[in-house]
Amino acid sequence: MNRNDFLKTIGILPFTNMNLHELKTISDEFPKSDKMPVVFIGHGSPMNALADNKFTDSLALLGKTIETPRAILVISAHWLTMNKTYVSVNPSPKTIYDFGGFPEALYKVKYEPKGSPEMAREVIKEVKSIGILEEHQMGLDHGAWSVLRHIYPAANIPTFQMSIDFSKPPQYHFELAKELQNLRNKGVLILSSGNIVHNLRQVKWGDNNPTPYDWAVEFDAIVKKKLDNQQFAELADFKAFGSLGTIAHPSYDHYLPMIYSAGLINAKETIKYTYEGVEMGSISMRCFQVG
Repeated sequence: MNRNDFLKTIGILPFTNMNLHELKTISDEFPKSDKMPVVFIGHGSPMNALADNKFTDSLALLGKTIETPRAILVISAHWLTMNKTYVSVNPSPKTIYDFGGFPEALYKVKYEPKGSPEMAREVIKEVKSIGILEEHQMGLDHGAWSVLRHIYPAANIPTFQMSIDFSKPPQYHFELAKELQNLRNKGVLILSSGNIVHNLRQVKWGDNNPTPYDWAVEFDAIVKKKLDNQQFAELADFKAFGSLGTIAHPSYDHYLPMIYSAGLINAKETIKYTYEGVEMGSISMRCFQVG
């Protein structure tokens, strides 16, 4: 019996000698057996951290509908490492401003939840295929905090990041993601943050709500179809996209977080798209939730 079923059951039993405080203590300690969801966020511009629009509304809704996690593991396009994978065991991660040329207000944003060294070390235990290393200084990059400040504005959920070994191909990350599955049984929300289409060279700067490029719409639609058909391994075969993949991702750093989400999906789980659209002509903002 999971925690939710337990709470439903006790709702029909005649408790006579137990007060609400005692009941809450029991329910809080009851183990959670339901899997936490997997979430992929197309994070777009850092300026979304300050925005109030349909995209940020969709993020706020996630925080209201997902069961409160024990911790959040973020896999972001903005923590890339070479030849090694790291997980942050920093107990007090700071806000990282890993960008330049933006308004001063963006640099004044602070989003600094506690870290979760305990759950970070669970990542090291769960992954058997490689030796994941501890990193003690890592904060939260903007792929993490710019979206989490809308999902959990109180910054009250312990949060940590795992790096992406950029020397490895997409298939490697797809297989690595499968080894993270059991974290979902331990109350960890795994949130990947990137973009399904990400070409900064083709951005239509200054245009107000510009028309998306045809190739951006096409690539986004292909990825959605493969997700719908559970053709996850095909998503990891990035070379199969040919020139379309190259223009959608001149560098596939923002594509790899989505591969982690795909690798974490179980066969019978459904995918719910929580937001979709293309910003600045060449950046897909598609987001989805599994579980």
